[in-house]
Amino acid sequence: MRAVIQRVLSASVTVDGQVVGAIDEPGLLVYLGVTHGDGPAEIAWTARKIWDLRLLREEQSLSDVGAPVLVVSQFTLYGEARKGRRPTWQAAAPGPVSEPAYDAVCSELQRLGARVSRGVFGADMQVASVNDGPITLILDSPTAG
Repeated sequence: MRAVIQRVLSASVTVDGQVVGAIDEPGLLVYLGVTHGDGPAEIAWTARKIWDLRLLREEQSLSDVGAPVLVVSQFTLYGEARKGRRPTWQAAAPGPVSEPAYDAVCSELQRLGARVSRGVFGADMQVASVNDGPITLILDSPTAG
């Protein structure tokens, strides 16, 4: 499982002209990709890591201050472009695998106490954000493919 995490002042996701998820205060924007073989261990590890990472101001985490998180599914995080000009997506898990994993990460973050907003899995989304810092971190679960 791979996550790109950005500290933001605000962020939103729009689908078909409608805002479907947003945070309007400092928090985290997380782009989440799922690869083949990601399961319960990777889901739990990723959610806990996002919850506990000290990326907010004054080295605080979501768990410290209850800041919101916007989670957006993004299979392109597993794109491969080392050869040729056209990326391949072979390392990205297919929708029937990745959608339940995405939902599970969001649910686990909520179970931990996070205020979670979401994008729409598989939709053509427009994401707007005001990065803070900027702080951007790439997080791979220990067993990421």
